[in-house]
Amino acid sequence: MFLLRPFALLTLACGILPAAETGAWISLFNGKDLSGWQHVGPGNMTVENGLIQSHGGMGLLYWVAGPIGNCKLRVVFKMRDRNDNSGVYIRIPIEPREPWMPVYYGYEVQIDNIAEGEDEYHVTGTLYSLTKPLSRPGKPGPEWNTMVITLDGKHTVVEVNGRKVTDYSEGDSVPPKKLWFEPERGPRPMFGFFGLQNHSDKDIVFFKSVELQPLK
Repeated sequence: MFLLRPFALLTLACGILPAAETGAWISLFNGKDLSGWQHVGPGNMTVENGLIQSHGGMGLLYWVAGPIGNCKLRVVFKMRDRNDNSGVYIRIPIEPREPWMPVYYGYEVQIDNIAEGEDEYHVTGTLYSLTKPLSRPGKPGPEWNTMVITLDGKHTVVEVNGRKVTDYSEGDSVPPKKLWFEPERGPRPMFGFFGLQNHSDKDIVFFKSVELQPLK
């Protein structure tokens, strides 16, 4: 079941617990401001014209209600340019206080179709530097992309625009760490915090919606 007390308390307070029980998608971004979210690290995120927009970095906007697991996350995003860099962090073990702990000890579901200077383990929909893409369906900017991340116990599946890119279970073989900014190898929690990355002032990404659906 989808649980964790912080989320249950939030849903009850906001009057959306019945929606969670029926398996409906729950919006975590209200389209107006960043209520329920907090930013750490350089740069920032703003809401403009109903979209979350990244500025500068490298920072992280995370959902404050607490760890999530046994659910699906649906994130709709687009790049400003033909290619820009961002990501969706999942399975972060503790509440972030700075941007690098999530990089090293969570997973980053990459947003970067080209990943110049890096290999295919660093493209959109992969667990950054850990998984090889099963497909590469990411659309260039300014087209919209839909990413669905399924967190089912120790199993993580990522689909982009309806095509599976990642299918990973804790303990699956991964390549060795090559670069200092890649994540540490090792298991992640079944329940963790999640957030959106603002990578740099050259990488502008817009997020239209962030939704959660408990697994049945």
